[in-house]
Amino acid sequence: MEWLRDMWTREGPGIPKDAPKRTGLALFAEILVREWWEMVKLNMLFILTGLFVVTLPAALAAMARVSVALVEDRNSYLLRDFTEAFLRYFWRATAWGLALAGALAIGLYAIVTYAAGARDNLLLSAPLTIALVATAFVAVLACHLFVLMVMRDLPALTLLRLAALASIVRPFPALAALAFTASLWLAHILFYPVSVFMPATFNFSLGMFAVAFGVHRAAVTVLHLLNATQPHREPHRRDAS
Repeated sequence: MEWLRDMWTREGPGIPKDAPKRTGLALFAEILVREWWEMVKLNMLFILTGLFVVTLPAALAAMARVSVALVEDRNSYLLRDFTEAFLRYFWRATAWGLALAGALAIGLYAIVTYAAGARDNLLLSAPLTIALVATAFVAVLACHLFVLMVMRDLPALTLLRLAALASIVRPFPALAALAFTASLWLAHILFYPVSVFMPATFNFSLGMFAVAFGVHRAAVTVLHLLNATQPHREPHRRDAS
């Protein structure tokens, strides 16, 4: 049974230290080729832990934690890291997940409502556009927020502020990642039943990896900005008596 234990606990393959550093889509493809089996196992863990629905936000946070480790090429022990992150972020992820899901639901409802009314009244095109932009912003905000949450422990308001800042500064990589994720599910629908195993093997983990890869640079930027703006506390010195 040692092979079964090693499948879940052994360290990832990593990359040679002298290999040239790749960027952009080349780096995305390199990590994907190197870590594809880890992503398959990560997908399985997400499905198992998210079966109860209420655990979905925590499972997303745990999957984001592992995905960030893959993006940063850090040593990752899949089962241990996923379990620790699931338990550590359970309540925070659940609270944020409910809030963001509610905001997205309101946005989608507004889009459907205004889109139906805009057919007969062009004046409703303006609120329809606002609803589209606001809903897209909430989706981008959710991507940055979950990745930032697993990168550093921050107060709720600080986390929200940094996620909003990152969403304004670099929204397009997050939108591209969401579009890539949507294309995975579109392919699953278009090629069904040939694609019946896509969700069970990699759709969830690959989608989250794309999100983590897309927003990681913005997340690092706003965290550096936070470090630069925080006052440096000097150690307290006692006066000699």
